[in-house]
Amino acid sequence: MGPFLLGFAFFFGLIIIITGIFTVKQQTAAVVERFGRFLSIRNSGLQFKIPIIDKIAGRVNLKIQQLDVIVETKTKDDVFVHLKISVQFQVIRDKVYDAFYKLENPQNQITSYVFDVVRAEVPKMKLDDVFERKDDIAIAVKEELNDAMMDYGYDIIKTLVTDIDPDVKVKEAMNRINASEREKVAAEYEAEADRIKIVAKARAEAESKRLQGQGIADQRREIARGLEESVDVLNNVGINSQEASALIVVTQHYDTLQSIGSETDTNLILLPNSPQAGSDMLNNMIASFTASNQIGEKMKEQNRAKGIVNKKNKDNRNSNDNNDLEF
Repeated sequence: MGPFLLGFAFFFGLIIIITGIFTVKQQTAAVVERFGRFLSIRNSGLQFKIPIIDKIAGRVNLKIQQLDVIVETKTKDDVFVHLKISVQFQVIRDKVYDAFYKLENPQNQITSYVFDVVRAEVPKMKLDDVFERKDDIAIAVKEELNDAMMDYGYDIIKTLVTDIDPDVKVKEAMNRINASEREKVAAEYEAEADRIKIVAKARAEAESKRLQGQGIADQRREIARGLEESVDVLNNVGINSQEASALIVVTQHYDTLQSIGSETDTNLILLPNSPQAGSDMLNNMIASFTASNQIGEKMKEQNRAKGIVNKKNKDNRNSNDNNDLEF
């Protein structure tokens, strides 16, 4: 019986020792109570307590934690919007007692304050301002939470507005507006590009026409100079200007016929194209020049006679005016 009791005592003592030893993880604090009353806060490492008398009431996480709160509210321009507020908080190491005993559920407490602040700030803003001033909303939430949660042993590290989600119909309308704006800008750029192309094309055509006209003018100037020289040469051999002009025209006529005849693939027809066409053209031109000279001479004689009559009438009027003055 003696050895049995000794073994039982040894086993019981071993259980007591084992239950009296516990460990606390890094970035964690353990709250120890004795008979239901707060005794102490144990930090990370190997710790001891009196078995049966002392117990671990709970463990407090000292790491930075994040709580995501989704709030539905209405903006100043009557648009319902969902805001996702991410709150990063941490238990203050020196206030583990307050964090453990003062709040039953800190997440619910933080959520309530976030709802209160967001629903107080967002209804003052229009939807566009909510997107532009989301940092102001985050700062307001952080300030309110810090003032409230500091007494409970919690430090608010940072608050972020991580998502702004308007109503589906509002998003569709905003997307249509953005698409219309982008199409408008694209149309303006395309119109400007087309205008640049048109202006460049018009300038190129104008320059081409100018150069073409200059070429034609130079060509005609050289033709005229050549004709003038040809007429001078013919005059030197006793052919007058009219005969020389007719001869040049006939020569060009035959040069044209020769040029047309050298083309094998052409549908050009020169009229008149009879064998005597050149002779007839020469005779007609000489007759025309002769008739033109005759008409010109008659017009000169008529103008000369008319000038003499007008001079006599003027002299008579001047004479009558002088007589009237003497009378």
